[in-house]
Amino acid sequence: MQPMVMQGCPYTLPRCHEWRAADLFHHSSSLRSTCPQVRAAAATPAPPHDGAGVPCLSPKLFNGSLGAAGPLEPSAMNLCWNEIKKKSHNLRARLEAFSDHSGKLQLPLQEIIDWLSQKDEELSAQLPLQGDVVLVQQEKETHAAFMEDVKSRGPYIYSVLESAQAFLSQHPFEELEEPRSDSKDTSPRQRIQNLSRFVWKQATVASELWEKLTARCVDQHRHIERTLEQLLEIQGAMEELSTTLTQAEGVRATWEPIGDLFIDSLPEHIQALKLFKEEFSPMKDGVKLVNDLAHQLAISDVHLSMENSRALEQINIRWKQLQVSVGERLKQLQDAHRDFGPGSQHFLSSSVQVPWERAISPNKVPYYINHQAQTTCWDHPKMTELYQTLADLNNIKFSAYRTAMKLRRVQKALRLDLVTLTTALEIFNEHDLQASEHVMDVVEVIHCLTALYERLEEERGILVNVPLCVDMSLNWLLNVFDSGRSGKMRALSFKTGIACLCGTEVKEKLQYLFSQVANSGSQCDQRHLGVLLHEAIQVPRQLGEVAAFGGSNVEPSVRSCFRFSTGKPVIEASQFLEWVNLEPQSMVWLAVLHRVTIAEQVKHQTKCSICRQCPIKGFRYRSLKQFNVDICQTCFLTGRASKGNKLHYPIMEYYTPTTSSENMRDFATTLKNKFRSKHYFSKHPQRGYLPVQSVLEADYSET
Repeated sequence: MQPMVMQGCPYTLPRCHEWRAADLFHHSSSLRSTCPQVRAAAATPAPPHDGAGVPCLSPKLFNGSLGAAGPLEPSAMNLCWNEIKKKSHNLRARLEAFSDHSGKLQLPLQEIIDWLSQKDEELSAQLPLQGDVVLVQQEKETHAAFMEDVKSRGPYIYSVLESAQAFLSQHPFEELEEPRSDSKDTSPRQRIQNLSRFVWKQATVASELWEKLTARCVDQHRHIERTLEQLLEIQGAMEELSTTLTQAEGVRATWEPIGDLFIDSLPEHIQALKLFKEEFSPMKDGVKLVNDLAHQLAISDVHLSMENSRALEQINIRWKQLQVSVGERLKQLQDAHRDFGPGSQHFLSSSVQVPWERAISPNKVPYYINHQAQTTCWDHPKMTELYQTLADLNNIKFSAYRTAMKLRRVQKALRLDLVTLTTALEIFNEHDLQASEHVMDVVEVIHCLTALYERLEEERGILVNVPLCVDMSLNWLLNVFDSGRSGKMRALSFKTGIACLCGTEVKEKLQYLFSQVANSGSQCDQRHLGVLLHEAIQVPRQLGEVAAFGGSNVEPSVRSCFRFSTGKPVIEASQFLEWVNLEPQSMVWLAVLHRVTIAEQVKHQTKCSICRQCPIKGFRYRSLKQFNVDICQTCFLTGRASKGNKLHYPIMEYYTPTTSSENMRDFATTLKNKFRSKHYFSKHPQRGYLPVQSVLEADYSET
């Protein structure tokens, strides 16, 4: 129902100031035309009047003094008096008719105002709406009947307002400049204007109330429709959510306890639970939707009924419980898979024996508990024993050999001497370790080592204690590259450690290590070469031998290597290998380790000139100053010497059986040295490695 709109400004009538003067002129002219004496009096100044449209006659008119016309005759007097009475009667009739007309408007206008006020109160009483579909539907029907009632009243209200408009257009009134105090001496004209003004006020109030009521009816109708739509949406969504939650809870009820599951089936259960979580993830949006709709209704002052509120609360509780139970079970399955699964550390617990226990720190780094001594340590008990056995190698004078022989014992204890670089590369590729900057955690390292030793068993057909080898290798790698036990190491560190100790030719090892820091063009700049040398130097550093190889500062070695680059900012693999073949000080230990490995199985059919051991096993050292002087590796490396045999004289090392050509070459060299003085040998000292110039520089490290 559209509110009534009046043309122009509603009920604002024109203020006609000429109306009163014209009425007065009409009345006086009529009087003059009737009475000649009055006509004569009209020539005199106009007497004052009372503002009601009737002029006040001078007393002289009734005292017989009418100026030049002389005294008024009785007949003329009667005629004038009758005319005045007639005019007064007509004016009174007009006032009575006006009052009667305005009174017929005031009563219906007041009735309309009262009715509209009552309906406005009834409309307000319909709010707030209840948050229930049935109640809102009932309220919708009630409001529809209410609107029909208001609509049926519209024509009558329009007609009354139109009548008031017509009345006010015929009887305009003046705006009061100042409020007039109520006085008993109110002129008829003022009474007419007061009545018009009162009708105008009533009509204005009635029109405003009508417009307000009709607008509120429309707004409330829309509010009810919108509320009903939202409640129906909430109710439907809650029913759907309840059904879905019931299905999910049914699936949850079928879950078996974690302890009853087979270890091999843990990955399947984890995958099934993840699919279950994804399948019911849309419920999250549904729960959010119903909560948002309830919030929107609350903002509109519509609160859900107790039944709907309880249903919504139950949905939220059930949804949270389902989320918690899924999250907890997934965590339990993943923990069980980590602790007991194929890729877990649980199988490594068998690497120690009573009273030792293998424990795991929060960052997955293992540590070991001695329940008998009530102590803990980072090193595996077997690794501790291995380090203790390395102490008897400290009597070796030459650091490169001392380091190489210690590494040889570590290599054999870890069984890495049986692993080829080809096998190691296959494992690296299977575990996506191509990116050297990739950071590995302890679990990744364990997975790689486990696959490596299992592959070793398959290829060699030998029995390997995989848990012990994996745990020992992990322990050694952490000691070398993660002494702070952060549980992280770079893939380059892991690959460097395995490559250095695997059973492969040293040249092949160096080619592989260079490829890990070279660019796509098989070239390497100083920065990346420094990274490689820094990783490699950590191996002797862990044994406490780093000082003999130039210390942790690899910058001098980098500069030494780049002398082979012919002034270019990058170095190629062939140039790097050429430099390494000279056995630079920082990498000489790797070449010596290779020779130690080969010499272990070699026997030389000669006798040691010092300890008389025959045959000599391992390294054979032939003097190039004296004929027929051979020294075994034990006597040479420990510095034992007999009278006349000085270790500072030229000596040739053999880690393979000698040939006839080598014997002839050494004989010729010995013959030459017989004629050389001590001063010559002191001036030309013998070195087995390429020295690098060390300067005071900060340690070069790449973190």
